Amino acid sequence: MSTDTRLAGGCACGAVRYSLADPYDTGWCHCRVCQRTSGAPAIAFTTARRADFRWESGEPRIYRTTSFGQRRFCGACGTTLTIEVDFQPDELDVAAATLDDPNAVRPGFHIFCAEAVAWAPIDDGLPRHDKFRPDTRGLPPGATEPGVD
Repeated sequence: MSTDTRLAGGCACGAVRYSLADPYDTGWCHCRVCQRTSGAPAIAFTTARRADFRWESGEPRIYRTTSFGQRRFCGACGTTLTIEVDFQPDELDVAAATLDDPNAVRPGFHIFCAEAVAWAPIDDGLPRHDKFRPDTRGLPPGATEPGVD
């Protein structure tokens, strides 16, 4: 951890709280799994090293949403809190809007634009990718699209 400042966040009802330091690589995901688990056309996430993330209170539940990833969420209110993929074991994605100060991070790209809903235009000028970004670290063959399996 390179800073003394930790960002805090949690679920809508307050039952689960977390903190993290040094988030990086913030972006929007438009995949169908993110749409269905959030009830929104896309979810903003920020990536953090697992060593810089900790659960402060409450115990999130786990739901395996794809063959290569899982989400942690509040069992009381259902808020999606983290997204974790098997091929990146040293990091996790935090749902950016669950931060106490979501303005502490700023998205810099969009992924899975091929699955974006037509009525929610992507017109912010950020780089767009139809699937994972080409530089996604650790991406295994066959994991080019999310899906419930």
